Amino acid sequence: MRVTMHDVAQRAGVSIKTVSNVVNGYPHIRPETRERVEEAIERLGYRLNTTARNLRTQRTDMITLAVPELRLPYFAELADSVIRSAEEQGLTVLIEQTGAVREREVELLDGRRRHLTDGVIFSPLALGQDDVALFAVDFPLVVLGERVFDAPADHVTMNNVAAARAATLHLASLGRRRIAVVGAHEGELVGSAALRTEGYRQGLEAAGLPYDPALVGEAGLWHRSTGSEAMGRLLDSGVEIDAVFALNDAMALGALHALHARRVDVPGDVALVGFDDVDDVRYSVPTISSVDPGREQIARTAVDLLVERIAGGAERPFRRVTPDSRVVGRESTGDAKEGDEKVVAVQPGGNEEVVDALSASA
Repeated sequence: MRVTMHDVAQRAGVSIKTVSNVVNGYPHIRPETRERVEEAIERLGYRLNTTARNLRTQRTDMITLAVPELRLPYFAELADSVIRSAEEQGLTVLIEQTGAVREREVELLDGRRRHLTDGVIFSPLALGQDDVALFAVDFPLVVLGERVFDAPADHVTMNNVAAARAATLHLASLGRRRIAVVGAHEGELVGSAALRTEGYRQGLEAAGLPYDPALVGEAGLWHRSTGSEAMGRLLDSGVEIDAVFALNDAMALGALHALHARRVDVPGDVALVGFDDVDDVRYSVPTISSVDPGREQIARTAVDLLVERIAGGAERPFRRVTPDSRVVGRESTGDAKEGDEKVVAVQPGGNEEVVDALSASA
């Protein structure tokens, strides 16, 4: 059975208020009373927080990482990177999966479970630019991703447009002229799909290639299945294709499955590039070239920014950080053979921005 503060009070022969004062570090308690309460806590195994220091400082030494879904390899690997970075700072990470459901993301920001952790790293997917006001919270918060900009919080984002442009240009540099894109979201104005599709269009323009709507493969959620379905529709349409840029690696793996099923040679007939550089692309056949958006730097920077806020940095200006990205060439583009890889393009991230407007709005 769960040990309660009442159980501790009974064993120590004191009031519940006295137990509360002890565990919360109230100084004006007789030493013998404190000793009896602490002995009862030890005997019964009662813990409000992990250590006495946490009780005194009102710290849990835990942070929350909230992501849409862990079945996507990128978010699973991001969680691993955040956990390792947090462990270096003596922190434990509580993972919350929002399912990209608006109500869950709103609930995360309303602070109802605020007492469980010291701060939150949040990658929203259901919330958008119209919801910026919801991010004006009274606890340490770092925002990830591309759904919300100008929120009153520190923000770590990706070099989406420039990285997608570089990936498309690399395909063009290989002599590919009919470059398809898989994973577009029709009508989307913000978010990863919109930004990466814009980068794709810029890459075509820079290479002197026309934008052809027939080469755009729409997809809903970015999973292997949707990548396979979108690739299949493009191939079945009869449109000429000699390269594919998939907007994430899960869809790249799905696209590769569809190409194999139709006996299309990769990279001989169709070259393939993904985005996220997750571990799986190193073990596909052929291995898949991909954009590395700087996931390790994203995780490390997000944890560092959150730790600064938790430690008392509430008054400093909000910051926006964009890590470097790079295109890693592998077998699917003919850049490397037998499991090798090489960096074929690098896009420096934007310098860390101090966003005065955000600071003023807090």
